[in-house]
Amino acid sequence: MLVWITCTHLPTIASTYVNQPFGFVSAAEGFIFLSALFTGRIYYRLAKHDGYRPMTLKLWARTVRLYLYHALLLAFVFLVAVPIASRGNRPGLHNLLDFYFDAGARRAVTEAFLLIYRPPLLDILPMYIIFLVFTSAALLITRRIPWKVILWTGAGVWLLAQFGFRAEEHAVVSKIIPTHIPLNEMGSFDLWAWQFLWIVGIYMGVRWGRGDLDIDSWAKRLTIPAMIVAVPLFELRRALGAGMELGPFEGLFDKWHLGPIRLLNFAAVAVLVILFQSVLKPLAIKPLVMLGQASLQVFCVHLLFVFAGLTLLGNASVLSSAKQAGLLLVTFAAMLITAKLFSKTEAKQERQPKASPTGDAPQPPKPTVAPEPVQSPLSGVAAAPPSLSRALPAPAPGD
Repeated sequence: MLVWITCTHLPTIASTYVNQPFGFVSAAEGFIFLSALFTGRIYYRLAKHDGYRPMTLKLWARTVRLYLYHALLLAFVFLVAVPIASRGNRPGLHNLLDFYFDAGARRAVTEAFLLIYRPPLLDILPMYIIFLVFTSAALLITRRIPWKVILWTGAGVWLLAQFGFRAEEHAVVSKIIPTHIPLNEMGSFDLWAWQFLWIVGIYMGVRWGRGDLDIDSWAKRLTIPAMIVAVPLFELRRALGAGMELGPFEGLFDKWHLGPIRLLNFAAVAVLVILFQSVLKPLAIKPLVMLGQASLQVFCVHLLFVFAGLTLLGNASVLSSAKQAGLLLVTFAAMLITAKLFSKTEAKQERQPKASPTGDAPQPPKPTVAPEPVQSPLSGVAAAPPSLSRALPAPAPGD
């Protein structure tokens, strides 16, 4: 998935071919769902072994760590990218940071570190951080409230988002908190919509941790409906690339508000991925596994090269073929070096179960919930049951 994201973000011809190639599905949906899936599984198991308080502390520690990486990216943008963009001969780079130049350095920097101002390319990590903040509370609430209530609540909020709830909420909050930041500068993603995909991922991750996620049976029962949905939407996506327009139905396919057709398309593609897991299994080669093990660090590095690519682009509409090839080669080389440096460190972060009063480590209720390595919040390389380990790539920040 990191390769997909990188090819989408870099200003090369590759982005034309990898931008939503499977229908109305992007890497962002995969990132949010897979991150939630593994988060739900890992931290549910931690709660069962060590208790909910240690689980909460570990989850908050991960959240802080993710925020620090985001802060480093912001520092790079404000200290390196902004001076380059201010020269006026890098319109692509300048357009990403136009709010900084309009609002001024002090306001833009302050609101960026408060996760209020979320520039393009730097808006997926804040969304993930915000979702993580509420995840520990959600796991605690499920001890008293059925998951069905939480899922239906999330679905209700998602439905409100389809009718402009984000804009109404922004108008009300702007009257109370004097930030007055334009809505479009608070990130492209509508968190009120995307929270539903996160909640579904957390729920399935918890069920996976409990050992009762029979994902193969689900996929087999949904094979025909998935084909009926995925194939026509794949063809429709190709037709849009040829110039067709959606007209009044565009909102149903909207990425930023996670429109209903897009949500349905993602579910259908996920079913097909599970069904064809044996075909996809050979793709799990060592370099890709390493990228997944150090996905947080690799994602940050890829963003540095995206900004470098926009700097190289200058006033041109497209990079030369030589520059495109060089940019791709150098970017992937840097990503692999980063993965090599950090993957072992991430893999060593093993959680030891708290000792029981008798001095023995507590035993899991089932073999499926044995102690496992705790990965970076963006990693998905923990041991998985056969169906999921074959079907699911490591989660990584989406485009």
